[in-house]
Amino acid sequence: MSRVFCGIDWAEGHHDIALVGHDGEQLAKMRISDDSAGFRALLELLARHGDSPEEPIPVAIETPRGLLVARLRAAGRRVYAINPLAAARYRDRTSVSRAKSDAADARVLANILRTDGRAHRPLPVDSELARAIGVLARAHQDAIWDKGQIVNRLRSHLREYYPAALLAFHGTGNLGLDSAHARVVLTAAPTPATAARLTRSQLRTLLVKAGRLRRPVDEEVERLRGIFRADQLRQPDLVEQAMGRQASALLQQLDAACSSCDNLADATEAAFGSHPDAEIITSFPGLSVMSGARVLAEIGDDRSRFVDARALKAYAGAAPVTRASGRSRTVSARTVKNRRLSSVGYMWAFAALRSEGPRAHYDRRREGGERHTASLRNLFNKLLGCLYHCLQHHTPYDPATAFATTSDQFSRMR
Repeated sequence: MSRVFCGIDWAEGHHDIALVGHDGEQLAKMRISDDSAGFRALLELLARHGDSPEEPIPVAIETPRGLLVARLRAAGRRVYAINPLAAARYRDRTSVSRAKSDAADARVLANILRTDGRAHRPLPVDSELARAIGVLARAHQDAIWDKGQIVNRLRSHLREYYPAALLAFHGTGNLGLDSAHARVVLTAAPTPATAARLTRSQLRTLLVKAGRLRRPVDEEVERLRGIFRADQLRQPDLVEQAMGRQASALLQQLDAACSSCDNLADATEAAFGSHPDAEIITSFPGLSVMSGARVLAEIGDDRSRFVDARALKAYAGAAPVTRASGRSRTVSARTVKNRRLSSVGYMWAFAALRSEGPRAHYDRRREGGERHTASLRNLFNKLLGCLYHCLQHHTPYDPATAFATTSDQFSRMR
């Protein structure tokens, strides 16, 4: 058990350090710069107060990210990321004046570990590869969200002056505004006037340049030509040209967003494919390489991170929350959760419905009166329990074991 505890109140340009002994006495305080010199000063301060590789001094800080946290973790120290709201409640325990300073906040963080260290868990000791997958998978998801925002802006803009473009490119895949065909055609014809002047050979050249189509090229050429040459409401000429310039700018942003999505997807798939847990994770129904990478990005590969499957389910938001007081007792969906894992979990459970075991489990919950979302959340809860077991025992998914009862029911239903 450590007899010295460290608290760090971090900021953009500097960090305040406080060391507290087991009896609550402040042993040292220091302000360090946010660079390598400041980090060396921190290590020297810790070493002077008994820090060693065998018994490293635990550190509390209000963020799980950043270079300082990364270097502390690389040095083998237990780093506790304390929620800022929780730290604020601890501050109120020792002062009612609502006074606040960076040095005092660092001391509060150190005292959190001293008095309630058992109530907090250190950051997981994930492998370097798992952390890299986490960076790539989250960046890919952010890029998809950014692309969706640009598509919505472009769609709203086109509706104001270019309704033919929305008729020509709608839906998903090769039909959506974010498809290569839509981006190539609209870049060449950003206004209704330029679109109406496109010849068959020009349209054919643009479509071939964009890549493979679901339908024959000549058929698509005639479809687009008919839409672009149909009678439409138009803005005044100068206004239409100005709005075309704005559409071209949005299309350039959309091209960059689509390129980022593709590059990050390739990097994520390559990194995930080299991880030893990839084969186990993708053995589950409903998990592709990309969704599997997102799952690994959020749960990591530190097997001691979750005490049991219930802890993993609570972290993902799949387990319900019970609130009981007196005669009142309510069970509701969990709102405090890892939202990225919860998001991929919904799609995972939905995609898993094509398999017999998950489908029978879902149908049984629906027949019991649950709504669609609640049934999918329960299925996600079930799949997470199976995933926890498989990762702990290094074994792939086995439908006969995971859904033995529900599979039998599904067979009888057929």
